[in-house]
Amino acid sequence: MIQYPTITSEVDPEAFIYVFNKLDGSNIRAEWSRKRGGFWKFGAKTRLLDSHDPVLGEAPGLAKAGFERQLDGIFRGMRLERAVAFFEFFGPNSFAGSHVAEPHKVVLIDVATEKGMLPPDKFIRHFDGVEHASMLATGCAIPKFVEAVRNREVERMTFEGVVCKSLDSPLMFKIKSRAWLAKLKQHCGGDDKMFRRLA
Repeated sequence: MIQYPTITSEVDPEAFIYVFNKLDGSNIRAEWSRKRGGFWKFGAKTRLLDSHDPVLGEAPGLAKAGFERQLDGIFRGMRLERAVAFFEFFGPNSFAGSHVAEPHKVVLIDVATEKGMLPPDKFIRHFDGVEHASMLATGCAIPKFVEAVRNREVERMTFEGVVCKSLDSPLMFKIKSRAWLAKLKQHCGGDDKMFRRLA
């Protein structure tokens, strides 16, 4: 089952990008198959996942209930045999991959087909009517824009920051707000290795 590509923190100021909100949660994968009639396999970022998982166990049910029927129709319309839908699982108090006992949701963030990750323009076109991470802007990550993200001055952006996706898929990089990084530093309690892993 394909895993979500690594998102670098190295900003490419020359690439033309689509800027999406970075949702603060855990990456969830759902594999769709025409032959099997829908979602049939689920995974967290690096492992398979089912409803018995103590933290992410509700995610497969949320994905099936909220997205399976709609995505099934879109995937069939795209004449696909297989696809992997990537979601972010989170709640109001989720932070840096940690979750508490509260209502959670999943939101679509990307899709991979047999040909690889869909470029952002095709993702927006095919999944316009599906709840997905909000697209905030297009253009280039010039220094002024990067600073605006770091200072949380981009309209409608999340507390964490943004993910920038190039048409030259799978080039992606993230820009995080200074406020979120400061909260993460406090959360890590001086553990620099943990900070680097989560940042």
